[in-house]
Amino acid sequence: MELSDLYSQRILEIAANQPIPGRLASPDATARKVSRVCGSSIEVDIAVSGGAIIGYGHKISACALGQTSAAIVATNIVGTPVAEFRALREAMTAMLKANGAPPAGRWADLAYLEPVRDYAPRHTSTLLVFDAVADALDKLEPAR
Repeated sequence: MELSDLYSQRILEIAANQPIPGRLASPDATARKVSRVCGSSIEVDIAVSGGAIIGYGHKISACALGQTSAAIVATNIVGTPVAEFRALREAMTAMLKANGAPPAGRWADLAYLEPVRDYAPRHTSTLLVFDAVADALDKLEPAR
């Protein structure tokens, strides 16, 4: 498989049509992550209430893979229980690093990123949004 095969038509479409959530005016927590490998970066804002993520914003400068995962997260994260998001991050990490199954349900579009598994240097940028949101969540409720 060639590196160019990673950038499927669907990944390019998702990246090109990503929602631009902007930043939250008064987030409960903010976190920034940068990939040392490629220089991709994301800063996320979250608002949490009743154990669920009720607000989300981001500013991103990333490759198509990072933009795609961030776009899917931006589209689906509001209303997600914190525990479900933490499990989603674990599922994405397992999908890329341990041949785990791709997420399903409303997160099924993340399966388009499954070919990234074969390109370890691209794992960090693909997981950037998940790591940033987890960092922000940790500021509100330290990881158990």
